[in-house]
Amino acid sequence: MKLYGPTKLNGQWRIKTNEELITKYKSKDIVTVIKIRRLEWLGHVIRMNETRSVKKIFEGKLEGRRGKGRLRLRWINDVEDDLRKICVKRQRTKALDREEWASTIREAKAKLKGP
Repeated sequence: MKLYGPTKLNGQWRIKTNEELITKYKSKDIVTVIKIRRLEWLGHVIRMNETRSVKKIFEGKLEGRRGKGRLRLRWINDVEDDLRKICVKRQRTKALDREEWASTIREAKAKLKGP
C-alpha cells in the first residue's frame, strides 16, 4: 500500500518532502501519475454501459442557465488538454477498443515522463 500522507517523528507530525516520496515510492512526479490515471479512467468510462450512473453523468447535459462569469473547468477539460498535449485524436473511438486504448496509455506514459 502506498501512503503519501504525513509522518509521525518523535511525537510530531510532519509532511514528507518530495525527495522522500521519490526515493520511497520510486515515483518521479505525482502529477504525471494523476494524468495517466485520468486517461485510464476515461477509457473505462467510455466503454461503460449506457445505464451506469457514471456514464450518465459523464455524458449528461444540465438544464437551465449558467451563472455569470467564466465557465467552470470540468474534469473532461483537463483530460482533453492532456490528450492534446500528447497529440491523441479521436479518443472516444480509440477508447472503445481496449487494446488500442492500452497502447495510447503506453504512448502517453512515455511522452509525459519525458527524456
